[in-house]
Amino acid sequence: MNVIFMGLPGAGKGTQAERIVAEFEVPHISTGDMFRAAISEGTELGLKAKSFMDQGQLVPDEVTIGIVKERLEKPDTQKGFLLDGFPRTLAQAEALDATLEELGRTIDVVINLHVDRERLMERLTGRWICRSCGSTYHVLFNPPAKEGSCDKCEGELYQRSDDKADVVATRLDVNIKQSEPILAYYEAKGLVKTIEGEQAIDDVYGQISSILRGVE
Repeated sequence: MNVIFMGLPGAGKGTQAERIVAEFEVPHISTGDMFRAAISEGTELGLKAKSFMDQGQLVPDEVTIGIVKERLEKPDTQKGFLLDGFPRTLAQAEALDATLEELGRTIDVVINLHVDRERLMERLTGRWICRSCGSTYHVLFNPPAKEGSCDKCEGELYQRSDDKADVVATRLDVNIKQSEPILAYYEAKGLVKTIEGEQAIDDVYGQISSILRGVE
C-alpha cells in the first residue's frame, strides 16, 4: 500500500496521518523527517543536504530523491508507506516514479484532502497564544472567555507572525500553485482520490480508510 498524501496547510493531514499509521501499520514519511534522519545518520546524501540547508538554499532534486530512495529501501516500508510533502514538483514526481520502478514498486493511490482556501484562511489565521503560559486559543474553535486574555493565567494573547493573514495567504497561494501540476500528473494516471476535508474528522477518516482498504 504505497500512498502519497496531499493537502494544503491546515487541511488536517497530520490528524488523519496518525490514524492511517495506526490502522495500516505503514510509516508516515515526511520530507522533513527524511532530511533530519539522513543528517543525523551522517549519510553522504544527508551531509550534502545539510550543506545546502546551512546556506539557506533549496536542496537539489537529485539529492532529495536520493534521500527518498534510501528511506524507501528501509525494512519498515515493506508493507507500504504514506509519503507526505513529497513530491513537491513535477520533476520530483517523475523522479519518484523512476525510483519506484527501480525498486519494483508503484504508487497505488494519491489521497488529496481538499479544503476551500477561505476555510483554510479561517483555520490558520485564528490562532492566538498566551505570552505567559503558552496556552493556545482559536477565535472560532477555542476562543478565550475574555478577548485578548488567557483563561488560565490572564496573560496577554498574541498572534505569531506566520499566523497573520498576509503571510498565510502567501503560503497558501504558493502551495496551491505548487500542487496543481502534481495533482494533474497523478490524475492523468487515474490515481487521485479527493476527499472533502471540511467534514467531521471521523467522516473524513472513514472515507480514507475505505479507499486504503481497497488498495491493500
